[in-house]
Amino acid sequence: MSAALVASALPADAVELGRIQDAWGIKGWVRIQPHSADTDALFASRDWFLQPPEARFARGFSVFKGCVVLRVAELKAHAEGLVARIEGIDDRNLAESLKGCRISLPRSAFPEPEAGEFYWVDLIGLTVVNREGEELGVVRDLMSTGPTSVLVLEYLETVDGEERSAERMIPFVAAYIDDVDRAARRITADWQKDY
Repeated sequence: MSAALVASALPADAVELGRIQDAWGIKGWVRIQPHSADTDALFASRDWFLQPPEARFARGFSVFKGCVVLRVAELKAHAEGLVARIEGIDDRNLAESLKGCRISLPRSAFPEPEAGEFYWVDLIGLTVVNREGEELGVVRDLMSTGPTSVLVLEYLETVDGEERSAERMIPFVAAYIDDVDRAARRITADWQKDY
């Protein structure tokens, strides 16, 4: 293992933000594929936590086991993603060996969002209720549809006397979202169960 990669425990509040796609150039830079168009958190932190690729992509991966932390010396936007220079990695071979590694940061390292803005990770798991107080479901995921995001809710419905999991989608825009109360873990929406 390179001295640039220091064994570490993964922080309890770690959020996976992207992957190393491949080497970039001949001087040890890597190409990053962020999971979101909002890359502020990656730019805000110089210490990234890496985990090996998921098992199905890890064939032959032997650079490290568990989790390591590395220091980003330089990061910039490039084409459809980002490119980074990692302190202590200055040749293409080592950069290539990191292909597929998952990049995480502790949620506590994220920059504070502007008023009325939220990180997707902060919305997942929140309960959504309408103005009448009826529960509409729990945010399972968010989906980007270009100019807006859509909350993907999971709820239980009864069909022919049997409960089953169902999905409901609500645009995450001010026209439908009245309030997001992270402390209470609740979102209030102008939405009805039969929409």
